Amino acid sequence: MTTLDLDAQLATLQQDAEQAIAAAETLDQLEQLRVKYFGKKGQLSSVLGGMGKLDPAERPRIGALANEVKTALQALLDRQHENLEAAAIQAQLDAETLDVTMPGSYRPQGRIHPLNGMIDRALDILVGMGYTVAQGPEMETDYYNFEALNMPADHPARDMQDTLYLSDGNLLRTHTSSVQIHYMEENEPPIRVISPGRVYRRDTVDATHSAVFHQIELLAVDEGLTFNDLKGTVRVFLEALFGDVPIRFRASYFPFTEPSAEVDVQWNGRWLEVLGCGMVDPNVLKAVGYDPEIYTGFAAGFGVERFAMVLHQMDDIRRLYSSDLRFLRQF
Repeated sequence: MTTLDLDAQLATLQQDAEQAIAAAETLDQLEQLRVKYFGKKGQLSSVLGGMGKLDPAERPRIGALANEVKTALQALLDRQHENLEAAAIQAQLDAETLDVTMPGSYRPQGRIHPLNGMIDRALDILVGMGYTVAQGPEMETDYYNFEALNMPADHPARDMQDTLYLSDGNLLRTHTSSVQIHYMEENEPPIRVISPGRVYRRDTVDATHSAVFHQIELLAVDEGLTFNDLKGTVRVFLEALFGDVPIRFRASYFPFTEPSAEVDVQWNGRWLEVLGCGMVDPNVLKAVGYDPEIYTGFAAGFGVERFAMVLHQMDDIRRLYSSDLRFLRQF
């Protein structure tokens, strides 16, 4: 093979390749041309394979010429690739043009469930008063649910609780007071803590009772706390929820507080019981290692469903668990 033959082959290859690249209409066609001319078994490699038969003195010139052809074709290939890619993008944009003046599809927004909304509202108020939120297990031991709260075995106060016991001897907590015992065991006074969560009672479900409901309880322990501190805390909290309404405290009984009280608010012309409260019984403080000669405390608790029913004027607690969108869309 002579140098003239290789010169002619390179010239012909360049001319054919330029025409083919310019005529390519898709990126796939362009990729096929790249393989055809520049692949390991491509035409350029085939032409260069004949250089071994040339006179050694001619090889550098032919090699330089082949590189020029390759560089020119690669530049043309790159430009055509950019052009075709831009054209493909533009075609896609034209096909997917969004008319921003057209009205969008309506997507209904979700709403906060009235129970969650009530919990959030109460916690916001209490956290703003300096309380910390604490969580605890819903499956409890007898100790944390009863004994540490001044209700030892066979204590008559246990008759106030319709408890759901588990096969392993544990139980489903009947109040979130058990969370406060856990918290006091792990923290030294002074403390301000609130414990929201689900609780369980063996109640018959009706318009005002449920076997599963939600409680929020608050606890404060410090030196020198008095019943007046409790009354002030309860008043500030209830006024933040109900507004400037009459509030009254009635003597009551809870095994873990002494003295104890029920709290009513005057709402729509009648008195409504909304929460229970009292000064922490010294036996509860002793159970967690606090010295009742140094520290005193107060506690209060309420049912979230009760507050939601009062504030939203509901007549049946079961509506809160029905998932009836006709009802939930009101909130």
